[in-house]
Amino acid sequence: MLKPLKKLNAWLHLWLGLASGIVVVILGITGCILVFEQEIKSLSSPWLHVEKSAKGTYLPPSALYKEVKKALPQKEISSVWYHGAAHTAHFSINDSDSMIYVNPYTAEIVAMVDHEDFFHEIDEGHRHLWLPPNIGRPIVGWATFVFFLLTITGLILWWPKNLKKSNVDKSFKVKWKAKFKRVNYDLHNVFGFYSMILALLMAITGLIMSFSWFNQSVYWLTGGDTNQPQPKEEIFKPSKMPMLEQVDKVWLKVQDEIAVDNKDQIIVSFPDHEDDPIYVCTDMVNGHWRDLYFKQADLSLTSTTKERTADLPFADKVRKLNYSLHVGAFAGLASKIIYFIASLICASLPITGFYIWWGKKKKSKKKSSKPALG
Repeated sequence: MLKPLKKLNAWLHLWLGLASGIVVVILGITGCILVFEQEIKSLSSPWLHVEKSAKGTYLPPSALYKEVKKALPQKEISSVWYHGAAHTAHFSINDSDSMIYVNPYTAEIVAMVDHEDFFHEIDEGHRHLWLPPNIGRPIVGWATFVFFLLTITGLILWWPKNLKKSNVDKSFKVKWKAKFKRVNYDLHNVFGFYSMILALLMAITGLIMSFSWFNQSVYWLTGGDTNQPQPKEEIFKPSKMPMLEQVDKVWLKVQDEIAVDNKDQIIVSFPDHEDDPIYVCTDMVNGHWRDLYFKQADLSLTSTTKERTADLPFADKVRKLNYSLHVGAFAGLASKIIYFIASLICASLPITGFYIWWGKKKKSKKKSSKPALG
């Protein structure tokens, strides 16, 4: 009974691997690059840094907004992101590919940079293979699902037939002095095992972002209530105060009364209408954050505002941490280095696996071409 199941498992591992291999290689390599996006940008982009003011205090959003508006009077400004001491703030502009970087101490425009840079292109490949999103995203989603299955079937294939020391050594060690064919086999088999937990984590978190049904399933499995009613859309009273004045008040309120972590790193939106809420993003730590929405009329929080990640129920906490778990940002540089290595191994598995299959195929052809004796 076990033998047919093992054959089926091996067959699934082979053909699912061949079907998804190219996509997995692309996702692995682009993932490696994106892991250190912020660190590389910090080193290669001088406009991200400014000399800290002697006073050490930022100008409010309204002061920065007015300077950007002077330079780009025809553009609609959506938000400003304060990145912390000794860093420029950057503005997002509606219907524009440019990012505007501003000295937060003087309001001087430091640079206008095209958003569609190298890392944007890499991200496009990682998310939808440089294809139209409605085509590429489902391909990436299903390839990720196949990779999840491959990780399970690979573990079954890797499992030692018995626990003799020789078998255990084969499963845990690469025989570097052997011929290339054997080294390649060990790289696929052994490295695949060592990266398995992170490979599963990257696959599951990727699936959560790819499919709503998978997202809901994980939320339910972690104790979340999937049947809770959707919050009713709130109707807000228009503000009688100028928008920029209200934005400044919210910005100060968040820093003084609400933010707990990284108080000087805040995103603030500029609403288009007097009855739109003011969005603020704060408590940004290792890839997770807190979303706040303030009513313009009285600056009170709306019902859509979320608690800090640490205070959320477990299921909501898992959902909130999904992004940082996917990109390896949850423990700073240490987890990023580990994710880089794991992602590189994941990218190599289809290549080493293909070589194993190709070698077996050539070997079987040679056997079948030999003339029968007698």
